[in-house]
Amino acid sequence: MAWDWQVFCKDTVSGEATTSCFGSGGDTTYLQWMLSAWGWTLSVSILALIVALSLGSLIGILRTTPNKWFAGFGNAWTELFRNIPLLVQIFLWYHVIPALIPPLKAFPSFILVVFALGFFTSARISEQVRAGIQSLPRGQRYAGLAVGLTLPQTYRYVLLPMAFRIIIPPLTSESMNIIKNSSVAFAVSIAELTMFAMQAQEETSRGIEIYLAVTGLYFISAFAINRAALFIENRVRVPGMVGSK
Repeated sequence: MAWDWQVFCKDTVSGEATTSCFGSGGDTTYLQWMLSAWGWTLSVSILALIVALSLGSLIGILRTTPNKWFAGFGNAWTELFRNIPLLVQIFLWYHVIPALIPPLKAFPSFILVVFALGFFTSARISEQVRAGIQSLPRGQRYAGLAVGLTLPQTYRYVLLPMAFRIIIPPLTSESMNIIKNSSVAFAVSIAELTMFAMQAQEETSRGIEIYLAVTGLYFISAFAINRAALFIENRVRVPGMVGSK
């Protein structure tokens, strides 16, 4: 079967070829639709990553504090969100939680998906932050306290700068995973890449071209994150650490 990449230059309503792949006279082509879906994928992923990094870092820190209540809360958060499948969490945020917390009914499904994906990933990031802090020699904490720093200051100026350098590789993997996990947003009708691929394939019967193009966009998104994280890792690497150049 011959491939037909011109499918992306066809009108999404009439199915007829347009004079421009970016539409003309108000027409919307499949290329425009795909790029719009890519924008939704990136928007969900970036906002969810911000939520995940913020919450995950805080929860990871709480799990390493000497306060047993803070540590217990952090451990409970991590186990709760890490052990429930992401798709189930999406449906809980979409169908159940707004019924229990009525103000959330006013939130668009886009925001609810950001919360679900962000909270799910925060549990994984908290585990990495905890491991990064606990991998440091115990003497670093004691040294910070010995020179007069408070416990929060010891975390801010001594422990966290080193811990985050150590966990950049696993954080990169989680950031890439968010791009891929954002595909579950189609389950609540977010017009992201996976939903585009499913609907466009049904309308055009050109599954090979559609899914190859979508796969390429997912790859480009994840690869860009990988390169950006590698750049950051090389810039903040501490001389003398394992793997330093």
